[in-house]
Order: sequence, then C-alpha cells, then structure tokens
Amino acid sequence: MNELLATIKAQAQEMAEELTALRRDFHQHPELSHQEERTARVVAEYLRNLGMAVRTGIAGHGVVADLKGARPGRTVAYRADMDALPITEKVQVPWRSRVDGAMHACGHDFHLSIALGAANLLSRLRDHLAGHFRFIFQPAEESPATDGFSGAHAMVEAGVLQDEPPVSAIIALHVAPNLEAGQIRYGSEVVMAGADRVTLSIAGKSAHGATPHRGVDPILVSALVLNHIQALLTQQFDARSPKVLTFGKIEGGNRFNILADKVTLEGSLRYLQDATRTELLNGLRRLLAGLSQATGAQIHLEAGPTYPILKNDPHLSRQAVQVLETLLTSQRLKPLRPAMGSEDFSFFAAKVPGFYFFLGVRPTGGRGGQALHSPEFNPDEAALPWGLTAAAGLLAALSEPGE
Repeated sequence: MNELLATIKAQAQEMAEELTALRRDFHQHPELSHQEERTARVVAEYLRNLGMAVRTGIAGHGVVADLKGARPGRTVAYRADMDALPITEKVQVPWRSRVDGAMHACGHDFHLSIALGAANLLSRLRDHLAGHFRFIFQPAEESPATDGFSGAHAMVEAGVLQDEPPVSAIIALHVAPNLEAGQIRYGSEVVMAGADRVTLSIAGKSAHGATPHRGVDPILVSALVLNHIQALLTQQFDARSPKVLTFGKIEGGNRFNILADKVTLEGSLRYLQDATRTELLNGLRRLLAGLSQATGAQIHLEAGPTYPILKNDPHLSRQAVQVLETLLTSQRLKPLRPAMGSEDFSFFAAKVPGFYFFLGVRPTGGRGGQALHSPEFNPDEAALPWGLTAAAGLLAALSEPGE
C-alpha cells in the first residue's frame, strides 16, 4: 500500500497543470445553485473520456460516475459540490468569472478539479486497486431548493449511496483560506454545526405615529425580543454548550409616521448537539409567550432544520488520518475544533460513515486569505496537487478489503 500511495503522490504533483486548467475553466463559467448545466456537462464528458460509467440528471444536475478496481474490496464514494454564489468577483486575474453576478467564491471550482483529477488518476491505476469508487458531483450545496432541501439531501433520496454496489464510506474536502496551501485539518467526530432556519412573525396593531398608545408597535417589540434572546443565550443556558442564534433579515412597516402592523425576522440557529437545539427552542418559545403577554403583540416562531450536525465517523477518521500521515507527513496534518458553520455533506455522513476534512489554500507566507463568500476570494492553486494527493490516496486506501 505504501508503494501505491507514493505513486499517487508523485502522479498528483505531475497533474498540477491539468488541475489548474480545470479549475480556471470552472472558475470562468460559474453557475448558481440548480443551474449547473454547463458544469455538469463538462464533468460528465471528462468522466466518459476516462471510460467510466456515468449517470446524469440526478437530483437536478447531479452527476455520478463509477470506477471498478481490479480486486474485490469496499465501495468508497467521493463527493464534490458544483454550484457558485451570487457574488460579483473583484479579483483581477485572467481567469476571473465571465458571468456577471456569479462567482466561485467558496472553492467549489477547486472541489470539482480535485475530484476529476482523482477520477483520472485512479482510472490509470485501476489495475492496482481494490474495490469500487463512486464519484458524486452534487448540485445546490449553497442554496436549498424551493422545497427547503439541499442538493446533498436530494441525491441521498435519489439513492446514490444505495445503488449497487452500496457505498461503505464517503469522503469530501473543503478549501480553507485561513490555512496555508497544502495544510490539512480534520475532526474525529463533530466537524460542523447543525443549522435551523428561524422565522419570527410579530403581529401588532397599526396606529398613527403621533398616537402610539392606540396601537401595538411590533418594531419596538422586535427590539425587546432581540435583547431578551441575547439574555436567554448567555444567562439561561450552559456556556460550555456552543450555540449561535443570529438574525440577518428584518422587515416591517411601510411609512415613517405609521406604526407597522407586522414585523418579520429571519435568522439562523447553529448548534453542536441536538439536545442543545431542543433546549434552546423550548426556552425561546417560553420567552416569546411571556413577551407576547406583556406587550400585547402576537409572536409566532417557526424553526426548521436545514442541515444536520456534520459528524465524522470515529473509526473511519482514524483510518483516514493514518493514510494522510503516510501521504503528507504529520507536519501538514492537524486536528481542529468543531466549526459553527454548516455543510450539507452531513446528509451523506448521516447515512454511511463519512470523513470530511479541510485543505488550506492561503498563499504560502501570506497573512491570511480572503474569507469564503468574499468577492475577493483568491485561493492559491498550489494547493490543488495536495488536495488531489489526499483525495486519491484516501480512496485507494479505504477501498481495500478489511480497511
């Protein structure tokens, strides 16, 4: 196995130019969630040219390709997300986005290129491989569909993990602009938070601004609600149990001198334990009931999960870390604490053992890359061969029988 991993590492470095070309092509032609037509077409054509069995049109524009090794073994899947963000790029490079108002500002162009590179590299080494490999190219990670479900949820429902042969384990990576290019970070259990979309509807009673005593001001009530929520979070729940509740949108009123009749707030709840979610929502309902009685406003809470907690399988993680140490040395590899962001890879990892890790893309010696979802996000392409080394090496090792 060590000899095979050494071959994968060497060939991955040799593919740097091809990986860069793929990444730049995807970067110049970003497509938003549920619109990944060209991206899916390019992916499918590339995979067919490798001689792989390819299925398209899964859960929208999803693509699945299968590769069979020469010996019996486990079926291991690799997931790459394909969609871009509704952001106008500010980076002035020759390969900048050609699509107004769309940009690969979350690194999915990197994810795509690494996944295609892994399919290419392993297809050339298939006579030395055991098991079965399934490459899952997923649409709509950034934006759930109108039914509220993400691309990962839809692909799971479409059966991509259960199709013969059923998947035994699945892996994926995400770029990390806060890490130097080629560095790897991983978690052994909880990796990213679960998330709920929270909506508060506050119904008051409209009145003239000169006579507020004749109405119920939902804007004032919304201010009370936000202040009391912060007190709820900081003083009524154990501070050792991480949770975040923030509101990013508030709407209400239509004229400066008329009290609004309704205010709506939309926000996001993040948590690392399901029990924390339950406890917090119950506490929030009690709080809102009290405020409703005190103010005379009608306050309605809606909360629904968008992503489960992303948990790496402990046993698979131990195996994966051993492989990564062999491939990259322990100097490039460090554990991380759970993040409060969320990821829909959690839908895959909730069904089969999963391993999700982060690939540094900050320029070497740089002080810190631009944040994800920034119009100035500009990851270092030197990280691409390292991402390919990790992805292809993990697939080859984890597919071995008994692994």
